[in-house]
Amino acid sequence: MKALVYRGPGRKAIEDRPMPRIELATDAIVKISKTTICGTDLHILKGDVASCAPGRILGHEGVGAITEAGQSVTSFRAGDRVLISCISSCGKCEYCRRGMYSHCATGGWILGNTIDGTQAQYVRIPHADTSLYKLPPGADEEALVMLSDILPTGFECGVLNGKVQPGCTVAIVGAGPVGLAALLTAQFYAPARIIMIDLDDNRLAIARQLGATETVNSSDGKAAAAVMKMTGGQGADTAIEAVGIPATFELCEEIVAPGGTIANIGVHGAQVPLHLERLWDRNITITTRLVDTVSTPMLLKTAQAGKINPRLLITHRFKLDAILEAYDTFARAADTKALKVIIEA
Repeated sequence: MKALVYRGPGRKAIEDRPMPRIELATDAIVKISKTTICGTDLHILKGDVASCAPGRILGHEGVGAITEAGQSVTSFRAGDRVLISCISSCGKCEYCRRGMYSHCATGGWILGNTIDGTQAQYVRIPHADTSLYKLPPGADEEALVMLSDILPTGFECGVLNGKVQPGCTVAIVGAGPVGLAALLTAQFYAPARIIMIDLDDNRLAIARQLGATETVNSSDGKAAAAVMKMTGGQGADTAIEAVGIPATFELCEEIVAPGGTIANIGVHGAQVPLHLERLWDRNITITTRLVDTVSTPMLLKTAQAGKINPRLLITHRFKLDAILEAYDTFARAADTKALKVIIEA
């Protein structure tokens, strides 16, 4: 089969790889129909994710059809169309019983990280019963790819961890796909204001279309002052970091209001200063999280009911044999205006 393979920092290639096979009775093999590229894949290519070794097939998002299910798989059978969760969970270990599927003793974020992932024609899914979701009849497969990762990530790591409440002020730093996913799902809780901050005017324009009440271009280095002026010197009740670099986390530290929450989503590969000399007396909370995908069933129902439209995050489409072009397009988002790219296998 064809697959996109990580070959070390800055290196990737389309290769012919062996078809995956059932290794444990709880596995399923899925023929990929649609997949995508995540910002985390770019972090891997930068060398930020030490657990991902050269030779790994990348990707942790997608939809497809089961071609084979292990003997212990009871919820699915060959032919079922499924959504692949970016998090694999056994459902039985201590962390899974606490709803922390991302820390599953034999799962977590393993696809495209410590085992081969979804940017291929076929993928092996461990713990299939608790790591796959049946697609509703007539489901929009492209839209539901967004529910593999970015929608639950934005919602769980940003909105839920950020304690977004009716009438509050939310500031989201980073108008990339995950930041926009946080924007879409924050509106479940009717905040009074959602301020989106980014360097890219095109992404800020999209943010306004998706519900941002105000936007700030941070390219002049004065974003903190702009947010403080907008909020009458108070700041944001919830500051969501959705980039993963020191400057954006420090910006969240500057704009969080007394009693507020900084909710980190970004994947950080470098040391970030924590300015306790400014924050020690401000009653703030700082949260970190890897998505657990506990919200995926709710988001599936919400999307099917038309209450949220994940398709709005898709800007480009490619075939699998053009995935190198897809990576280039995704990585140069400022020039290409890319958000999420769909790859058809």
